[in-house]
Amino acid sequence: MYAIVEIIQLVFLIAVAPLIQGLIKKLKAILQGRIGPSIWQPYYDLRKYMAKDEVVSIHSSWIFLVTPYVVFTTTIVVVAMIPILTTSTLLGFTGQLVLVVYLFGVARFFTALSGIDTGSSFGAMGSSRDMFVSGLAEPVLFVTLLAVSLPMRTTNLTVITDRAVASHTLFLSPPFYLAFLAFFILVVTETGRIPVDNPDTHLELTMIHEGMLLEYSGKRLGLMLWSAWVKQVVMFTLLIDFFVPWGISSQGFGWTLLGSLVVLLIKLVVLAILMAFVEMSYAKIRFFRIPRLLSAAFALSMIAIITEYLL
Repeated sequence: MYAIVEIIQLVFLIAVAPLIQGLIKKLKAILQGRIGPSIWQPYYDLRKYMAKDEVVSIHSSWIFLVTPYVVFTTTIVVVAMIPILTTSTLLGFTGQLVLVVYLFGVARFFTALSGIDTGSSFGAMGSSRDMFVSGLAEPVLFVTLLAVSLPMRTTNLTVITDRAVASHTLFLSPPFYLAFLAFFILVVTETGRIPVDNPDTHLELTMIHEGMLLEYSGKRLGLMLWSAWVKQVVMFTLLIDFFVPWGISSQGFGWTLLGSLVVLLIKLVVLAILMAFVEMSYAKIRFFRIPRLLSAAFALSMIAIITEYLL
């Protein structure tokens, strides 16, 4: 019975990812004074891409062909490891947090290789920029997750979420706010949002992630975009699990599961609104100023760890 619930929450998160992306785009358009696309547009795009033929460069190798499947699979494995509607997961074990960082790294590595593989100058430029950002972001992500796991004394996501749900003193802890700010900066970075990246442009001077996808088309392009949307919701869900876990069920049956689903949707919508406001409040920063932003997240995480020991 528990396995069925865990599969349901996995499928739910994968299915709702395009909706959150559509909601963010719609909110940004409204804030800019435009009508904007429908919130269902990402679903229409996925259906279009899955029905289209592919154009593959003659210079590409097997790396270009298998990358979408590797990226999508690793993203699904990450989804299977995080609590969503309930605190139980399909893949629950000690060290989940470490594996999440490595799986994100594997997906990023193959994506960067595929950008270089076709010999496209834009793809190589996007890969170079993405590796520069990831070389800074992944260590910061690891330290930030360490700041979250230390107060819970475990790296098991299920146990962390269980203890966070049961805790009534999270808001009274200074490390809580420091780790929250650090993790929010990482969410913006890992999802490629303004001020770090602009997911809605293909301009040479600004694109990072989009530059690596220019050579893709058809089903493989659909898988790459879907993977990016799922990763975005995964980062949102991790933020919820660590800092606002109330409403996550420890049982996950009947009305309890339905209530958890409604609460999670409300939280995801609130985060989507917050992300849209952040993007509208800041301009994209210069590429070489990104290390300053990530250094701030690293400093906040280190202060949170030190404060936790002092307290």
